[in-house]
Amino acid sequence: MRLSIRSRTALRSLAVLAAASLTAVGLAACSTGSSGSAGSATSGTITWEGWTPTDTATAKLYIDAFEKQYPKIKVDYKLVNISDWVAALRPALASGKGPDVFDMQPGAYVTQFKGFAEDLTPVAKSALGADWKSKIAPIGISGLTASGKLTAMPVGSVYAGMLWINKDLFDKYGLTPPTTLAEWVKDCQVFKSHGQGCFVQGAAQEGFDQDTLQSIANSVQPGLWTKASKGEAKWNDPGIVKTLSIWQQLFSDGIMQSGAVGAQQYPDANNQFLTGKYAMVMMGTWYTQYTTKNALTAALGSAGTSGAKTFPMLPIAFPDVAGAGNTSEMYGDADFGLAVSTKSQHRAAAETFVKWMTTSKIGQQVVADQLNDIPSLNGVTPDFTKIALVDPTSQSQPVKDLIAKTATVTEPREALLSTDVQNAILAAAQSTATNKATPQAAANTLQQAAVAAGQTFK
Repeated sequence: MRLSIRSRTALRSLAVLAAASLTAVGLAACSTGSSGSAGSATSGTITWEGWTPTDTATAKLYIDAFEKQYPKIKVDYKLVNISDWVAALRPALASGKGPDVFDMQPGAYVTQFKGFAEDLTPVAKSALGADWKSKIAPIGISGLTASGKLTAMPVGSVYAGMLWINKDLFDKYGLTPPTTLAEWVKDCQVFKSHGQGCFVQGAAQEGFDQDTLQSIANSVQPGLWTKASKGEAKWNDPGIVKTLSIWQQLFSDGIMQSGAVGAQQYPDANNQFLTGKYAMVMMGTWYTQYTTKNALTAALGSAGTSGAKTFPMLPIAFPDVAGAGNTSEMYGDADFGLAVSTKSQHRAAAETFVKWMTTSKIGQQVVADQLNDIPSLNGVTPDFTKIALVDPTSQSQPVKDLIAKTATVTEPREALLSTDVQNAILAAAQSTATNKATPQAAANTLQQAAVAAGQTFK
């Protein structure tokens, strides 16, 4: 899909082109270990494939801003559903006909795709200097590095561990956001009594089940999930068993919607929440974008619901479902990095795009202002004077508080888990949700699968 170039002033064009010409040689020289062609650093057409931004309107804003500064480089963005990502990307990259730039996520994807990705350490050094690591959020670098190779440059970070609510629906029925499991159950009973959906989740997708499970675990015993991910605790630890038991209760107590195990978070749960069919959803900071009029309006259009209205959504803390008085802390990783294919025939132009998106203040400001990611470049924050929220009165402070809170997050989200362990987590979640296994049995099977996958435990 072609994403058009926005107009700009002639004066700015000349300045940017001059700057681009000065850096072209350096960019082209950054490539190592690649079988493709470097080409020009300031012209050409490159392809970018990713599962995010999920809203192509957001990708368009990124690309439009880039093409203002580099009008001779055209970027084509192709959105691929994350459930189809591995099956679609691997053969494309292996054949040499894949994208020039592709999304990379910490954890299993780095392991699977690092061989197809150029080492971008030289790009980072050329952009930010020898001390480049001190200028980027550490959580972004560590998760995208494998065997000393920087497989991708982090665009921004995302954090999970909270719920999003439809404020209008809570106000309509005189409800307050739940802070405990009992309050959550009660809220759902009230919503359902009015024919209104309560909480929605696509429990067929591992990543989102994992978010809910990690939040429950942090309510049971803060940090336990991360310890198990590191092998410092076993997956059948009593705290994990209790976590799976509470997860099971979400289904038996009527919090999870009917058919959750067969539903996808995207597009199913996403569309059902955005169109007002449900009042709560488990999503992370990437959902902050929908607090804005433009992004929510575009998303409602994509959801295909005629006449759906925008509404103020608010982030709330994950309830203390364990009743132990613990705050369920957030966790996060680099949302995604941009990798450059080793077989790209337009490698220098691809590097220019990645470098601009991830290390330039202009590029990172565009990222910040979409409220989709927390920028990786230190010191860049959203400019709220240019951001139109749906309801600034109710949303402004909660959104600012959420963004500020991410600066204190230390727990990882995906980075420590292999594909095999993640598959075992999904199996444990679904087997307990459908009562095909007890929490203890599911935890035992999860532990066995982790050992079989090569995870070691202290």
